[in-house]
Amino acid sequence: MPSRIAHALSRRHALLAGAALGLAAGSRGLRAASGAFTIRFAHVVAEDTPKGLAARRFQALVQERSGGRITVTIYPEAQLYGDHDEVQALQLGAVEILAPSLSKFGRIGFPEFELFDLPYFFPDVAGVRRITQGALGQRMLARLERQRLVGLGFMDNGFKHMSANRPLLEVADFAGQRMRIQASRVIAAQMRALGAQPVTLAFSETRRALAAGVVDGTENPISNFWTQGMQEVQTDLSLTEHGYLGYAVVTSQRFWLALSASDRALVRDAMGQALAFGNQIADTQNEKALAALRTYAGTRIHPLTPAQKGRLRAAVQSVHTGLAQRIGADWLEEARAALERMP
Repeated sequence: MPSRIAHALSRRHALLAGAALGLAAGSRGLRAASGAFTIRFAHVVAEDTPKGLAARRFQALVQERSGGRITVTIYPEAQLYGDHDEVQALQLGAVEILAPSLSKFGRIGFPEFELFDLPYFFPDVAGVRRITQGALGQRMLARLERQRLVGLGFMDNGFKHMSANRPLLEVADFAGQRMRIQASRVIAAQMRALGAQPVTLAFSETRRALAAGVVDGTENPISNFWTQGMQEVQTDLSLTEHGYLGYAVVTSQRFWLALSASDRALVRDAMGQALAFGNQIADTQNEKALAALRTYAGTRIHPLTPAQKGRLRAAVQSVHTGLAQRIGADWLEEARAALERMP
């Protein structure tokens, strides 16, 4: 416990220091317009996930195209900031780029982003991209300016599956299970609709909480499940494919506007290529992780039948209705229209 308190205090001090740096962001930006500078890119997952690999591709592209004038330093696995404080750190100027999960934006004033959390809403990743790469997705990114954020693009991590120390194939299987979730009203409602108890925890704390029995299970894309070693503390992985997990890459308006026009173009183009790369390998990374899991003796893998998925889908329809009432039906109708368009 003392070490946890010390860690929390050190992080709070870092945020305060970041605020002080943020006050000087204007002068730093002027130097950035013509001289060398560093971009700090923080995220909460492992380096060999799609997000981690995309961040490294961005790092290489920026440093190559700037001739080494612009350095990108990556801080993976919540080394600097975690789920609960990374957006605040960005707004204070303590970091320059983040890639938070889309769930994070609901609690900072953009509840429309919660539609990405809806269970059994997206038929496939191609459908998701018809939203993120279309007019609706671009409108969502543009709205981030209200919180002085600049959206640089969307990133996939594929579809989530349920894990626990029992198979989770039918609604009855969820009864009494304490399921770790990220902070999302939609995901909390999803777990309650299935009969489980949602427990909000930072991603970096999840494996430890599973090992200690603080929670019974969780949901993740397989690449996150594998790279975090959750197979060592979960006996069963059920291939529910019930929800999408994606990210929005953001920077602060203050930092962005302090850059020269040419540097903004360089960073945006490099990020666009890095996101295309990350999205291309997301499915591959999940497939590789699943293949590795099949060789691991400690975790049983359970495919679901169409009938089982249908019963889970029926159980969570109230979650869709609840979100439509909260954010307005127009958002969901526009998203459904995008999903129905021919690719």
